[in-house]
Amino acid sequence: MSTLDNMPEAGAKAPEFSGITQDGSTVSLADFRGRKVALYFYPQDDTSVCTKQACSLRDGFPDLTKWDIVVLGVSPDDEASHRAFIAKYDLPFTLIADTDRNIMAKYSTYGPKNMYGKVVQGVRRTTFLIDEKGVIAKVIKRPKNTDHASEIVRGFGLVE
Repeated sequence: MSTLDNMPEAGAKAPEFSGITQDGSTVSLADFRGRKVALYFYPQDDTSVCTKQACSLRDGFPDLTKWDIVVLGVSPDDEASHRAFIAKYDLPFTLIADTDRNIMAKYSTYGPKNMYGKVVQGVRRTTFLIDEKGVIAKVIKRPKNTDHASEIVRGFGLVE
């Protein structure tokens, strides 16, 4: 089980990973070297808060692409769930199926969390901003779900 204590921090090299996308292709962090990456972890497709966050990213996608920021979403849902989520909300970015939670383990985003006063095991909603050299520029531990796209742009120190 991972803990927040070993979550990678700003200034650290981002842990390398590869995973399966919604269309069944394999993607890895190395594929995006030379570009800024917003790697966001979320609990589940098509739930209220996760949908608000994804739709914020969709709505702010023109600003993100203007700054050449790649968005990669990671959850424990499978490819079929991701395809349905993307289709339902017209999401223009890649979602990675981390059904075995290997990527989450590398980023320490799965483990105990407080949910309505009760400690449960689950995905900690977290976004890692990774620079062009593969170094974590910022960790957003409590994203503003309805304003996440502009939060990412600001997190990279870019002017909107």
